[in-house]
Amino acid sequence: MNTQPHSPVHHAKERVHDDALLSAHDVHRTYRMGRVEVPVLKGASISVKPGEWVAILGSSGSGKSTLLHLLGGLDRADAGDVTFRGEHVGAFAPRRLDRYRNEHVGFVFQFYHLLPELTVLENTLLPATVGVGRFEWLRRRGEIRERARALLDRFGLSHRFRHRPAELSGGERQRVAIARALMHNPEVLLADEPTGNLDAKTGESILDMIAEQHRAGLTIVMVTHDQWIAARANRTVHLVDGKVALLEHVTRSLSLILDCRTVLASEVRERVSQYVLCKLAEYGVGTLDPLSGAVRPPCTALELS
Repeated sequence: MNTQPHSPVHHAKERVHDDALLSAHDVHRTYRMGRVEVPVLKGASISVKPGEWVAILGSSGSGKSTLLHLLGGLDRADAGDVTFRGEHVGAFAPRRLDRYRNEHVGFVFQFYHLLPELTVLENTLLPATVGVGRFEWLRRRGEIRERARALLDRFGLSHRFRHRPAELSGGERQRVAIARALMHNPEVLLADEPTGNLDAKTGESILDMIAEQHRAGLTIVMVTHDQWIAARANRTVHLVDGKVALLEHVTRSLSLILDCRTVLASEVRERVSQYVLCKLAEYGVGTLDPLSGAVRPPCTALELS
């Protein structure tokens, strides 16, 4: 039996810049399941500048969705800080936190989270009805409804205003969810596996919509397990075991692949390359093909080959 210890995965605390719009610094989060404590985040840090599109890439259980929830104020860290424009989100009073989630941040989830009893138009209007008094709603409802209709029309859903979610395709539901997220002109869009429940063609169209909003100036933080989807972003942050992985660790593994290609015989070379790619897949870099057992390499590996 091999008793040699495995090489450790190196981690880094991403520098939190003063000009960051949204950031998390050394955040920890542990959940309790019965009598068992499950640590999910173990000191993760991320910094997002205005107008940036950042992808958080990691395998299942790496803590990427938990980190997104902390950034959006849907959950609180056990330790560490989340800041928005220099303000500590964890210190927000309940009403201030509600305003932050409703007005400054838009959420898009893998499973849409549309209310089944409401129509497409009513689901889109929801953020605009939160915290609005009756008289203000009566005064502004025409303007608010017009914005919701304009968003839905832009996303090709003008013929679906009166339909309910059960009458829509998966792509249409996600488009409604994006329209709802943009209702208040948020400064940041937080997207948690926005294409994870869609086929490849529909998922690509959703990414095109998100890219269009980014070109218009929207800051985006997107969680994914797919390197190819992450490649659409300006920058990718890799989460491994609840921490941000050092880029040097990934680069070193990619260098091993290139060395294998130039030194080893073809058969051995392929086996070693696949081994390294499998290790990368464990770290959320690259995709394992369940049919062939082969690993699809990350974009950087293909570009360097």
